[in-house]
Amino acid sequence: MIALLSQSPPLFIGVVFVLGLLVGSFLNVVIHRVPVMLERAWRRELASLDDDKGNATPPPDEPRYDLIRPASACPGCRAPIRAWQNIPVLSYLMLKGRCANCKRPIGLRYPIIELLTAVMSAVVAWKLGFGWAAAAGLVFTWMLIALAFIDIDTQLLPDSLTLPLLWIGLACALWLPQVAGARLPVDLRDALIGAIAGYLSLWLVYHLFRLVTGKEGMGFGDFKLLAALGAWLGWQMLLPVILGAAGVGAVVGLIAIVLRKRETGVPMAFGPYLAAAGWLMLVIGPELVSRYLSLYGPR
Repeated sequence: MIALLSQSPPLFIGVVFVLGLLVGSFLNVVIHRVPVMLERAWRRELASLDDDKGNATPPPDEPRYDLIRPASACPGCRAPIRAWQNIPVLSYLMLKGRCANCKRPIGLRYPIIELLTAVMSAVVAWKLGFGWAAAAGLVFTWMLIALAFIDIDTQLLPDSLTLPLLWIGLACALWLPQVAGARLPVDLRDALIGAIAGYLSLWLVYHLFRLVTGKEGMGFGDFKLLAALGAWLGWQMLLPVILGAAGVGAVVGLIAIVLRKRETGVPMAFGPYLAAAGWLMLVIGPELVSRYLSLYGPR
């Protein structure tokens, strides 16, 4: 099977597309549950702190809640979701977007994330080809999707995702074999410089903005996400990522204000734009950079 996938790019892309659908279904769970898991952890930490009299409040007794337990259920009637009702995209169509038990509408975002994950995964397979580079690129893609949607929902970029993304990027640069002309992995030196420069660049912007305005312009999760992008893509891609994320973010923000979807001064999640720009730099970044440099003549 492995030999067949390596010899047939269309088959490899098709298999990755189906895999992306399945992973997208799991990412829906991650996007929903990770913020709840963080909130519960914060409550336990708060409860364990000593009060003014030095007495520790016992942490609340809560049932197990993680990415595996409890089993998925309808948020309305709490009916368990059966296996056939959990088939990516297809089950949504079969159920006509409603719970099989109480007919409560199912959010359209679930199949959208599944399809988005499948399409982005297939693009990575097409661009990177069969091999370790594609496997790494898929992990990179899936974690960026989870981070982007969690940030949209909560304006949080959890350390439980950003830091593993950073370390996996550095590990790929250290251990995966490098192939001439391949997008991944990047040179270890480029990855290290990218991680350091990615973090420090937004860290400096944050502190300069706070010094001038007295306000916080972004969260620390953005620093860590850009550091992770630098570890995966190398320092050379940091400027295109920042420019792309800032440009798209500014346009989307202005459109939202004009359409009265949000008020001026309301914080806007920057992580989704960083994630989108980082992923685009993975799949089309080298071509963009080479075309830009070609404007200045042959090198």
